[in-house]
Amino acid sequence: MTSNGLLYVVATPIGNLSDITLRALEVLKSVDAIAAEDTRHTSGLLSHFGIAKKLIAVHEHNEHQSAEKLLVLLLAGQNIALVTDAGTPAVSDPGAIVVDLVRKAGIKVVPIPGASAVIAALSASGISQNGFLFYGFLPASGSARRKTLEILKAQAVTLVFYEAPHRIIESIVDMAAVLGADRRITIAREITKTFETIYSCELSKAEAWLQADANQQRGEFVLLVEAAAIKDAEEIPEDTVRILKLLLADLPLKQAVQLTTEITGEKKNVLYELALSLKSDQ
Repeated sequence: MTSNGLLYVVATPIGNLSDITLRALEVLKSVDAIAAEDTRHTSGLLSHFGIAKKLIAVHEHNEHQSAEKLLVLLLAGQNIALVTDAGTPAVSDPGAIVVDLVRKAGIKVVPIPGASAVIAALSASGISQNGFLFYGFLPASGSARRKTLEILKAQAVTLVFYEAPHRIIESIVDMAAVLGADRRITIAREITKTFETIYSCELSKAEAWLQADANQQRGEFVLLVEAAAIKDAEEIPEDTVRILKLLLADLPLKQAVQLTTEITGEKKNVLYELALSLKSDQ
């Protein structure tokens, strides 16, 4: 009986080919075939490292059909490497449909980590706030983008987005309008590439900086927006504080916060911080 093959989810360089890992090279050399977002792009990568393999196209327009084909190969015992043009498959890139189908079929999926634009940008940004929320690409439509930003506005963690050059100005303008012009943003452009740029400023000044040099509007962007400020207890209405205190006397912290949120309409993260403070004072 033929045993199933393995699906390797292989991260590739996001710009600088030297960032490929030794493990990734070993896997690409050893598998029976490579499923690639753009076979021409991946051919260049493989040629650079002297690797010759059968390539199977798996992109956003054919991923469902290609996933079925890959499953047949894996069930026949072949090992497959899944790659995208840059970075990690299934993270703001095709691949999740393939991985989901393969896992549901009981076939082992092996992640091969590598370069990450998000982590690289965070590491060079100087942002010291705890935690971040990686959203990926915002909606292309202006109205949908602004609605999404409204939902994310109160998050008390750094917000991280990807953005394309043809939408960078529109997105920055919407961020300033919705998130607040005084919030700081770090614009990380072309990470690991020749024209890598990392610039921080207030959102109110970001558009002007981009408009001042058309070159800064080119390439791939990672945008990091500082976390929403958490209200001090003094800024919370007295009635809201009184309700929270009454509920905390008889209920678990999370339940008391949830009920107070529903009663008062105050932000949940604000009340949670206040509840923790009230508990510690007791």
